[in-house]
Amino acid sequence: MTEIDAKTDALVPAWLTLPDVAEMLDVPVTRIRQLIKESQLIAVRRGENRVLQVPADFVDDGRVVKGLVGTITLLKDDHFTDEEMLEWLFTPDDSLPGTPAQALRENRGTEVKRRAQALAV
Repeated sequence: MTEIDAKTDALVPAWLTLPDVAEMLDVPVTRIRQLIKESQLIAVRRGENRVLQVPADFVDDGRVVKGLVGTITLLKDDHFTDEEMLEWLFTPDDSLPGTPAQALRENRGTEVKRRAQALAV
C-alpha cells in the first residue's frame, strides 16, 4: 500500500473506502485487507487523513471486476508499483479505446492483458 501523487489521483474517477468495498462485496473488511495483501486489489492512502481507498471501478455487481487480478499480476511481474499500475489502468489508450480499467469493466480483459504482457517485451 502506497500513497498516491496528485497526478495519478486525478486519473481515477471515484474512490471507495475499505468499508464501502466490503459492503459492496458483502464480506468483512478483514477480507478486503487480505485481497489487498494478496495483490487482488490495489489500495492507496489518499486524502488529508491518508485513508486507504480502492478505485470504485475495481468493483462491479458485488464482485471484483473480472480480469483485474490477472492484470495486476502481469503488471506486478513487470515490477510496476501500485501507483504505476493505477496510472497505467486509468490512462486513456486510443487502441482500446478508453482506459484499461474501462475495458476490464466492459469484459474486454483479454485486450487489456495483451497490452500488459507487451509491456514486458
